[in-house]
Amino acid sequence: MSGLFIKKRPEGPGKKRRGEVKDAEAKKKKKKSVNLREEIESDSDTEVAPTRRKKDHEEEELEETAQEKKLRLAKEYLQQLKEQGEAGDGVRGDLRGGQAGVQDQLEQRGKLQRPLAKELLPPEPAEIRLLRGHQGPITCLVITPDDKHVFSGSKDCTIIKWSISDGKKVHKIPGGRKGCEEQHIGHTAHILCMALSSDGKYLASGDRNKLIFIWNAETCQNLHKFQGHRDAVSGLSFQKGTYQLFSASHDRSVKVWNVAENSYIETLFGHQDCITGLDSLSRDRCVTSGGRDGTVRVWKIVEETQLVFSGHEGSIDCIRLINEEHMVSGADDGSLALWNVSKKKPLARMRCAHGSHGEAGLQQPYWVSAVAAALNSNVVASGSHDGNVRIWQCAEGFRGLKPLYTIPLVGFVNSLQFSSSADFLVAGVGQEHRLGRWWRLKPARNALYIVPFKRRQPLA
Repeated sequence: MSGLFIKKRPEGPGKKRRGEVKDAEAKKKKKKSVNLREEIESDSDTEVAPTRRKKDHEEEELEETAQEKKLRLAKEYLQQLKEQGEAGDGVRGDLRGGQAGVQDQLEQRGKLQRPLAKELLPPEPAEIRLLRGHQGPITCLVITPDDKHVFSGSKDCTIIKWSISDGKKVHKIPGGRKGCEEQHIGHTAHILCMALSSDGKYLASGDRNKLIFIWNAETCQNLHKFQGHRDAVSGLSFQKGTYQLFSASHDRSVKVWNVAENSYIETLFGHQDCITGLDSLSRDRCVTSGGRDGTVRVWKIVEETQLVFSGHEGSIDCIRLINEEHMVSGADDGSLALWNVSKKKPLARMRCAHGSHGEAGLQQPYWVSAVAAALNSNVVASGSHDGNVRIWQCAEGFRGLKPLYTIPLVGFVNSLQFSSSADFLVAGVGQEHRLGRWWRLKPARNALYIVPFKRRQPLA
């Protein structure tokens, strides 16, 4: 154990007999062993194995982090399963055996990346499907984990559950009129955001009336109603693999709830303006966009800390995590930005991502009103009211954005989401922006668009 030293006491004057010298040396060795053991046991970060490890194995463990150790053990365990012909049985636990366990470890570290950009081909315009059923602009949507259904929310206060395969309505949760909140079970104000638990069990929806409704996603029956925000609820997200729900509001706060126990946990403060968007993945944290305070924030729930990021020049209206380490945001200055959760400035920024409009000399960029990311890949999407959804490829290390192609859609693109398989993209479109009524695009339809992707065949 290099680095641990026992201070040797100076011997007194005079010589000692050989037997006395041996006895003294034995006592010193015993004392040194006791001191070493005490120092090791006082270090809470060090685990002492019951048997002596080989020296080279000890050195290897000192050099690797805990996450790297778990990943190495998972790979070794997977190799053992393959050699025994038992791969695929899966063993849960710290190792989380099998290939899925290795992928989970890579995903947790933000290292799992699908090179999707080279596979996706532009969709055929004739294959894009239109789903109509809302009377008001679509403001938000979520796709079920099995990619079979999509929920949409609207300014008409209704929620519709759609079947992806045939485009039919599976269920409709009607909205109520203002003033009948006590009698009506459901929303009576504009729905601004939705979230779905990762197992597809719970659906959460938030509105301008400061309320969050929790629904059974299968039957669309109301389960709970959360109250506590002091202004419109503008963002919702479930922590992946849990029933912990994050909510963001125009009251500038983030709240944490436990949906399974129907309970409130805590409130987080920091933004100086209305929060416009929120997202989360597996880690016990969430990310938010702070509107006109010009910041993106990463909230570390357990540590009760937040990281503040800046880089846009306008109101940051939307945000989405690409993986555990990277995210994409859009603003009304027309820019699209890529971030690393540990760096305070954007890794890359695309100005006027959707072009500009207006007369010469008075041109203004098209607002970026929605962003989406194919999870753990190098593909992101952005929406505006310029008539196009744009698909982008993230450069190596997320240090650049390259346009792949555009998908023509008329109206305000208020919400975007890739399916978990990335086989299709769903866009929620309306005649108005989801957060206001600054102007109206009359040719637009209040509808969902399902955009299927084709895949490039791999070379033989």
